[in-house]
Amino acid sequence: MQITGAEIVVQSLKEEGVDIMFGYPGGVLLDLYDALFNSGIKHVLTRHEQAAAHAADGYARSTGKVGVVLATSGPGATNLVTGVATAYMDSVPLVALTGQVSTHMIGGDAFQEADIIGITRPVTKHSYLVTKTEDIARVIQEAFHIAGTGRPGPVLVDLPKDVLAGKAKYNRPKSVNIRGYKPKVEGHQGQIKRVIAEIKKAKKPVIYAGGGVIISNAAAELKEFAEYNQIPVTNTLLGLGGFPADNPLFLGMLGMHGTYKANMTIHESDLILAIGARFDDRVTGNVAKFAPNARIVHIDIDPSAISKNIVVHVPVVGDVKGVLTELNRLQKKEEPVWGEIRQSWLDQVRQWSEDRPLSYDKDSKQIKPQYVIERLSELAPDDAIITTEVGQNQMWTAQFYNFNKPRTLLSSGGLGTMGYGFPAAIGAQFANPDKLVVDIAGDGSFQMNIQELATIVQHNLPVKILILNNCCLGMVRQWQELFYDARYSSTCLSSNPDFVKIAQAYGVKGIKVEEKKDVDAGLIEMIKHDGPVLLECMVDREEGVYPMVPAGAASNDMIFGPNKKDTKKLKVIKKAAR
Repeated sequence: MQITGAEIVVQSLKEEGVDIMFGYPGGVLLDLYDALFNSGIKHVLTRHEQAAAHAADGYARSTGKVGVVLATSGPGATNLVTGVATAYMDSVPLVALTGQVSTHMIGGDAFQEADIIGITRPVTKHSYLVTKTEDIARVIQEAFHIAGTGRPGPVLVDLPKDVLAGKAKYNRPKSVNIRGYKPKVEGHQGQIKRVIAEIKKAKKPVIYAGGGVIISNAAAELKEFAEYNQIPVTNTLLGLGGFPADNPLFLGMLGMHGTYKANMTIHESDLILAIGARFDDRVTGNVAKFAPNARIVHIDIDPSAISKNIVVHVPVVGDVKGVLTELNRLQKKEEPVWGEIRQSWLDQVRQWSEDRPLSYDKDSKQIKPQYVIERLSELAPDDAIITTEVGQNQMWTAQFYNFNKPRTLLSSGGLGTMGYGFPAAIGAQFANPDKLVVDIAGDGSFQMNIQELATIVQHNLPVKILILNNCCLGMVRQWQELFYDARYSSTCLSSNPDFVKIAQAYGVKGIKVEEKKDVDAGLIEMIKHDGPVLLECMVDREEGVYPMVPAGAASNDMIFGPNKKDTKKLKVIKKAAR
């Protein structure tokens, strides 16, 4: 029996286990939306296609499943680009379905036509333009396979109107066999044994763990590996939660706004075990000065990431969970003797922690943003999911919120996308209806997708929005203060709206906190309310994110505030960087 292409799409999605998708309709997708109407697949109508992409991303990150987003041709498809690029940079499994004009009109500048394949080619793992109805089932099956295997990423499937309206038999292949796409999962035994040999020789080792640990569901294996070898662990932004923050071996985040102890440990180490991380510039700083005395082991499923930015001495290509499992198995054959051997190194790391802990003015009468996040971390349950926008709010969250479980921090790392956090929280809340989901936002970022207040009201989603309102684009302002002699060009948001009134206009509970003594009460009311809440905290406008490794500096060249001593040091660093 023949069915329409639209019906084939729906059946294919069901075969992949899809029960929810996010999107926005349009003319060329009418057949598909009609097929979805009684399909049993929940479709969430966001108020902007970018938000739909971020919501699918949040769903994917919080579950490990492939997220699905749907948008119409032309501007609908192009509005997905930022969300697709965000997923690509952070290795998020996503399938984006886009409508397209009929095949005979492609290339003729038809109404709402855009070459979305060409536009997104640099930011997708793969893309398809389906020109025959009978190919739909195979293409969608392949798209999900590519998106969710190897190093995950977004795959785009472009569906012309006549292909969706056409008819064919539903013919889904029994298995996926794509020539040239065979991700390597198992690490080479010889290389794994070399890793063990490096550990035995090292006196000052450190584990640098990234988002790959979480993607691979390898948090338990990483904890076992670190504790057996008594090696301190530092996380990237997207790796937070992959190793418990309350573990004595945890160093916090490393990099530009990393902790002093993490950056000093990396800089002084003689062995770096990079696990599921990619040595991005926010971590390495000046690559010529990065960890000058360390040998480097790199475990990653993506062979193209090996020695891309930093030369690696022992590469292991494979799935992080599998490689760590094998390392743990092999090491268990020997009695652990690392406690005594590591003690002097761990004592040094502890000393760095005591010398320069993360700090802020706790006696300030103004509300400090770090204080708000610390209190949220204390009051929220351990399995709460925190999403962030981008900028100071993101970095303060990474520094002062304790993430003890994987998939509890969702944030745009590689692309640094403002407006990500709120729609990502929507996707995470749909995926985890019984968990507390909080978007920690800045007043600038939140306004980029503020319209999604309508989405959470429509579905009565209990998403919580915590706005740290400093009336400016805080991170850019901080850079202007440090590098541009405090010339604040276009970073002051003096015409911010009344966020509480806007929330109330949409039907969301709004709370405003202006005094430090009211912070706890506001947070508790936000957490306990059974519906959506927007909590606005008026925080100190002058507060910056520190420590900070300036661009061009080594990871141990940190500044700790806009004081005279650090300003002088900053000038020296800037001069050397030139």
